[in-house]
This record gives sequence, structure tokens and C-alpha cells, in this order.
Amino acid sequence: MRTISLILVLFAVWLLFSGIYTPLIMGFGIASCVVVALIARRMDVIDHEGLPVQLGPKMILYWGWLMVEIVKANLDVAKCVLFPKKHLRPSLFLSKITQKSDLGRVIYANSVTLTPGTVTVDLHEDNILVHALTIGSADGVKSGEMDQKVTKVMGEE
Repeated sequence: MRTISLILVLFAVWLLFSGIYTPLIMGFGIASCVVVALIARRMDVIDHEGLPVQLGPKMILYWGWLMVEIVKANLDVAKCVLFPKKHLRPSLFLSKITQKSDLGRVIYANSVTLTPGTVTVDLHEDNILVHALTIGSADGVKSGEMDQKVTKVMGEE
């Protein structure tokens, strides 16, 4: 099932980037996606972390929420650029994380880094070291909302 899912995802990405829809080229695309999936299967890299199909709809809803957070954080960073003396308050702090799996921790750390104004500096066991540009972005991480959402998506609550 995971191999078939990988083929479908690879082909969807190939279609998106290719833009050429002639039968011959699409045939080459399908063939290349199948070969890559078979190589990945032989290498035994298609597992629940490498291709987390079990997250499905919950992850799509999380991405929607994350996109809204990214837009809000972009506005916050724009204020820092326009009015640095008023808004820029860099800080480095530790925050507790609740994810138990490595995949959950990586998704959370990457989500923090994807949000403008915050960068994950270190991830160690149950703590994450974050650099934030503003008080608002630091408070956003410290509130734990993103942490709770990732934990819920991962089913680790």
C-alpha cells in the first residue's frame, strides 16, 4: 500500500512540475515513478515515517492552519523590517515539547522554523531551543498551540 501511495505521490509531483501531457512523456513519467518506488522499496526506506500515509486528512488540516500562521508571522516580520526599534526584540529560549515520536518532533521543529520570525536552533529529547525575532513570535511558541496541534495530528495525545 505504501509503495502504491509513493508511486501516486511521485507521479502527482512529476505532473505538477512537468507540464507536458503527451502520451509518450506521461508513459516515461509513470515508468520513472515506478522504478524509483521499487528502488525505495528494495532499500527498505518506505516505512511509516518515510511515507506517513496514516496522517492523511489530519495533516492536510494542519497544513491549512500552518499556512494561516505563516501569513500572520510574515506580517509580524514585516513590522520588524519597517519599524525595527519598536518591534524587534530577539530572544533565545527553551520550550517543552510533547511529541513522543521522532517524526512528530521533526514536524514540530520544522513547523517552528517555517514560521517566519522563529528558528529551531536545537532539538534535544523533550526540549526545543528556539530563536525568535519578536516577543509575539516567542509567545506564539511558548503558548504551546502548535505543539498541541502536532501532537494531535500524530495521535500521541
